[in-house]
Amino acid sequence: MKIEGKTFEALRVGDAAQAERNLQPKDMRAWAAMSGAAAGGDQQAVVVVAALFSSLAATALPGPGSLVTSCLVQIRRALPVGAPLTLRLTLREKRQGNVVALDGQCVDSAGACIATATLEATAPVAPVAVEVADHRLDSLLARCAALKPMRTGVVHPCSVAAIAGALEAREAGLIEPVLFGPQAEIAKLAEGAKLDLSKCTIVSTADSEESAAKAAAAAGAGDVQALMKGSLHTDVLLHAVMQKEARLRTGRLLSHCAAISIPTYARSVVLTDVALNIAPDTDQKKDICQNAIGFARALGVETPKVAVLAAVETVRTKMPATLDGAILAKMADRRQIVGGIVDGPLDLDAAVDADAARIKHIVSPVAGAADVLIAPNIEAGNMIYKDLAFMADAQTAGLVVGARVPVILTSRADGPAARRFSAAAAVLYADALAREPDTILPETAE
Repeated sequence: MKIEGKTFEALRVGDAAQAERNLQPKDMRAWAAMSGAAAGGDQQAVVVVAALFSSLAATALPGPGSLVTSCLVQIRRALPVGAPLTLRLTLREKRQGNVVALDGQCVDSAGACIATATLEATAPVAPVAVEVADHRLDSLLARCAALKPMRTGVVHPCSVAAIAGALEAREAGLIEPVLFGPQAEIAKLAEGAKLDLSKCTIVSTADSEESAAKAAAAAGAGDVQALMKGSLHTDVLLHAVMQKEARLRTGRLLSHCAAISIPTYARSVVLTDVALNIAPDTDQKKDICQNAIGFARALGVETPKVAVLAAVETVRTKMPATLDGAILAKMADRRQIVGGIVDGPLDLDAAVDADAARIKHIVSPVAGAADVLIAPNIEAGNMIYKDLAFMADAQTAGLVVGARVPVILTSRADGPAARRFSAAAAVLYADALAREPDTILPETAE
């Protein structure tokens, strides 16, 4: 994504820019660790708001090429956490030496003023454009804005969290939920939590097995384009998906793909399999790899680079993961895996860090630039996923793929953002699958 700054001459008094942010508790902990300010205190609020305003000035008004030289912040009320904030900058004055004065205001969702600021910045004299990596998963939501909400079967949503997750995705314009579950129980839960089900269709069922069977049948008939797990066991849902009468099987192994965006890494990656296949053999890893390539392509990666992970980057006969890496790479050479570039074995640092690959003298089109990471087993994949999600502030989106429709499979510990991103990924995957089935689920050489 390219952004371009405004020159001093092009700027006009009254020019404005704004941005929305939603600070989370983990954001505040990270700020506290970086700045030394006490978490939650007024001093931390000043530091955070000043940084947000300075960032808006540097990226939007005046934008790239400018230099913020001062930022004075006044906090009006407590900084809300877990709620949206809107930051606005307005150009108040142009001065000699290409200096501009800006007024800032930070308001909450109700329009109440949280903070004000005055900034000075030096604007560029010539246009400056920079490429900014569009790696945050918010871009998935933006891409879905051009698509119609997807009719989605929500399977056995018999908890407040499951119902709320479906309604949040509907409010975001991503899905039209069809709830498969005991109608009376769902209605009671929604009433107690003050959740409005008036715009949802409910298909009443007796238990989780019937919910899964009816939802899978609806997907097979084309009545819904995706499935979303509610409060039932994953194996119950996927067992229904795999039944012949559901007409959802493709002959390929089902696998879980997670799109992950880490703030300190410039590109998003796909990690697989972190939730479904426990100890896949080489043939199963072939399907896992092919599924992940289709998933990455649906999310916009034209030719995914796939790293088959192991503890080392050389083949060791006593380390099965290294053998799988070498075999899968050769299978891709023989077009038994298509649509991406596959290499392995690669250890994690060589897969994602170009300097590490260079130091280790690894010559590979994938090393240092992997878009897809194939974990050797579920323990390794799950630990990488949870480490990034809970300790590195990663954004995540997870789907089960390999069937005729995507299955949105989020963890009980996932927050609203992960549920929205997963729904967005499903919308994009289903759209790509409908338009280009041979790209997302291609035939391969046997």
